[in-house]
Amino acid sequence: MSAPLPLILASASPRRKQLLAEAGFLFKTLLPDKHAEDERLPGELPEAYVRRLAFQKAKNVAERVEEGIILGGDTVVLCGEHILEKPVDRNDARKMLRQLRGQIHQVLSGLCLLKKEGGQKEPGTEAALLETERTYLMMQPISDEDIETYLDTELWQGKAGAFGYQDGNDWIRILEGSESNVVGLPLELFRKMYGM
Repeated sequence: MSAPLPLILASASPRRKQLLAEAGFLFKTLLPDKHAEDERLPGELPEAYVRRLAFQKAKNVAERVEEGIILGGDTVVLCGEHILEKPVDRNDARKMLRQLRGQIHQVLSGLCLLKKEGGQKEPGTEAALLETERTYLMMQPISDEDIETYLDTELWQGKAGAFGYQDGNDWIRILEGSESNVVGLPLELFRKMYGM
């Protein structure tokens, strides 16, 4: 009987790494190249966008390993028609938080599991499982002062929508969906895709 293929996380996210580890998965991490991420295409739906980026990250890592099951993921925040990604600086983060306050919004994640076995040269979409997960949240109508206090913590850095649910802010609450999705990796969906 052959050994199971190793699980490889194609992500620099410490939150995805922590969620997988706490859930008891054995895996190694390989970071995708920066060019594996790009901008949203004109007219591309948010679901298609996060799935495409998850696939591109997984494929980029798959090109550098002999074999494995590669997990790629991408997460954005949706507020109305606007996609909020990671803020580029404090001003960008402030703008996002002001846009989100008092609003119901969504956290949307794309997941890709890409299987690569011994003889494969370039695993394509036929070797990939692609899914999306959506969670609905509400942000309380917090004051500008509350926003500045949170910005001072710098916990918003590297987080889609400029906030982290795991940061313990009482002004964010989940209305419906996966809590781990909001943190960065929908574990329930991942387990289903991974066959557990």
